[in-house]
Amino acid sequence: MAVNTRTVSEKELDEQREYSLKVSAVLNQRYTDKPLACVVTYGCQQNVADSEHIKGMLDKMGYGFTDDRQKAKVIIFNTCAVREHAEDRVFGNVGALKKYKLANPDVVIALCGCMMQQKHIADKIYNSFPFVDLVFGTHVVHRLPELLYKAMTRRKRVFELPDEDGVIAEGLPVRRDNDSKAWLPIMYGCNNFCTYCVVPYVRGRERSRQVSDIVEEFEELVSEGYKEITLLGQNVNSYGKDLEPSVSFSELLRILNGIDGDFRIRFMTSHPKDCTRELLETMAQCDKVATHLHLPFQSGNNRVLKAMNRGYTREKYLELINYAKELMGDELSITSDIIVGFPGETREEFLDTLSLVNEVKATGLFTFIYSPRVGTPAAKMDDPVSHEEKAKWLAEILDAQEKISAAQMKLHAGKTFKCYVVGRGKLGDNYLAARTDGNLIIEFVGDDGLIGTFQNIKVIEPLTFVLKGEIVNC
Repeated sequence: MAVNTRTVSEKELDEQREYSLKVSAVLNQRYTDKPLACVVTYGCQQNVADSEHIKGMLDKMGYGFTDDRQKAKVIIFNTCAVREHAEDRVFGNVGALKKYKLANPDVVIALCGCMMQQKHIADKIYNSFPFVDLVFGTHVVHRLPELLYKAMTRRKRVFELPDEDGVIAEGLPVRRDNDSKAWLPIMYGCNNFCTYCVVPYVRGRERSRQVSDIVEEFEELVSEGYKEITLLGQNVNSYGKDLEPSVSFSELLRILNGIDGDFRIRFMTSHPKDCTRELLETMAQCDKVATHLHLPFQSGNNRVLKAMNRGYTREKYLELINYAKELMGDELSITSDIIVGFPGETREEFLDTLSLVNEVKATGLFTFIYSPRVGTPAAKMDDPVSHEEKAKWLAEILDAQEKISAAQMKLHAGKTFKCYVVGRGKLGDNYLAARTDGNLIIEFVGDDGLIGTFQNIKVIEPLTFVLKGEIVNC
């Protein structure tokens, strides 16, 4: 592995298992009923995966779980630093617990995740939220048993926020939120340093898990009945560059695709800078790899892309998209991310983004008004356009995408898809929601017993953002 990557030793993991037993002993002394934990997750799928490990460790310590914060003996907020709105929600929700903490001083309130890895945020928590007992960063999640034990048994608050490139901790317990679909991190961190993004500063440099560890976990998930497995990384296309010998993400996909079983592989997120023709060919050739490509372009203007430090041009992005469409045709579903109102962006440059939206014809977009992040280069750039004007631009993007989505949905009328049934639908009380290989949602009338299975579903009515269908026997 790269020299900046440290794998947590078995000795260190044994120490955490011992702390887990110590926490359990404290809980047995304090409570007659099983104490409950509440874990609140903000942000990306990587945070969700981290929270599943946090819950796994809490389970080993003897906690049950609840979504009601007023019933919990430990409340953990796993935070996101990507946008200001997410941070404001955290501050508001933590502040609302002050009264509960005063009435229940034995309750432990903890914060972790990307927000906490920023010094100015940690300082604000320390100075303005004195009832918060524990704050820990992204690089020490595996030490939760130790940190929680200290917070429970000492009068002093615990802040553990090491500034390092990060570690890889294998073998942590996990309590998954879903019985049939799973998140599987294959790497951590980011080396891209897009000028608007705080992730490299809070998640550390890129570090890949060993292929053997990924395969072992993947095979366990398949044997346990998981049908949809999503590979996670801040930039999955960079997977394996730090391994010796190196291995590409495409090679990893082919290895996992060759594992026996009835399952579907998804992945996110891909960076256009590192997206290769080989990856697109792998998607087309591997029958268990979903034909859904989430490839954020952020802007359609080359000057803005350069100012963002994205490492590609509009033309390069379109070349990739057109090749993917050539390989996978109508089976391909494309989604993307867009930032509206990047500092210095002009109306004319925004219109380049709008034209790219109309050219790509994605099935879905995740669009955001630029949010300055402390410590990033973009936060120091001149930003003369008002928020009100940026909001108008965003509305134009959303209006264009609504028309595109409706047109894209109509292309699938009468088609039959093998779909994974994900849960309850929204079109009515008796509807279920299923996901196609290309990540489209089809809702149909069905029994809850179908949730977590693959079904053949025919589209009978295309709507704007969802398809209405019915089960067919093929």
